[in-house]
Amino acid sequence: MAFFSLLARLGSFSAAARELNITTPAVSKRLNQMETRLGAQLLNRTTRRVSLTAEGELYLEHARRILVEIDDMEHLISSAIAAPKGLLRVNATMGFGRSHISPLISRFVKRYPEVQVQLQLTVNPPALTDDAFDVCIRFGEPPDARVIAKRIASNRRLLCASPAYLAQRGTPRNPAELAQHDCIGIRQGDEAYGIWHLRSGQQSQTIKVRGTLSSNDGETALNWALEGHGILMRSEWDVAKYLHSGRLKLVLENWQTPPADIYAIYPQRLQTATRVKAFVSYLGEAFAATSPSME
Repeated sequence: MAFFSLLARLGSFSAAARELNITTPAVSKRLNQMETRLGAQLLNRTTRRVSLTAEGELYLEHARRILVEIDDMEHLISSAIAAPKGLLRVNATMGFGRSHISPLISRFVKRYPEVQVQLQLTVNPPALTDDAFDVCIRFGEPPDARVIAKRIASNRRLLCASPAYLAQRGTPRNPAELAQHDCIGIRQGDEAYGIWHLRSGQQSQTIKVRGTLSSNDGETALNWALEGHGILMRSEWDVAKYLHSGRLKLVLENWQTPPADIYAIYPQRLQTATRVKAFVSYLGEAFAATSPSME
């Protein structure tokens, strides 16, 4: 197919012979073999030029398409086995990115030294249509079908408080009692501030919480909870070690918050990019090896 495509493009046996570094009779012989095998004449020959027959036009049309597909296939395969390299732009939220994504990037670039990573930590995640990042780490699956969302870790938001706070103010027995407590607010993303959604079986409650302290930084809010300032809703990845150590205690254990699984999100156009695939795969492996589950 490549031979015939070249011959049709050059329009001359001698030109094709020079391009292929073979003799003109060899070009003629190869074409004759093709036509014999197909049982059809592909070219009209003259002393100077060749022209396509109707069958030749049909063969050439399909040959060019197949050659492009073969080239694309080889590119995909070579890209898949090539070592990741190039610039990778990553976005994550401030507290989670600092505590969990930054250390993983440090280890990732040691494994793949030809990748250069730019990590930007933001209070609010960028719009999914923003072309400023290759991979964004977000909580919850996005509704936008124009991007690829790969779940890299399960996650829950947990209600917790310090033993000192609970000893002083008591432990709420149901969501309604949260209204009588100091709740530490976190102003992040598009979620309605101070509104907590809780579910237990078929029951669901939406509670407007209040408190004297709020922040747009999750780590600051966590430190306030550790210091006994109130009840906090925070990712289990951030509070698991304090629950294990006893510095925090779970509140309303039988009530669940909306899903908050961790996703790596990237544009469809980058789904075959080796650096992106390697990074997302690495994140999944790393999170799977360090599950914070309290169960």
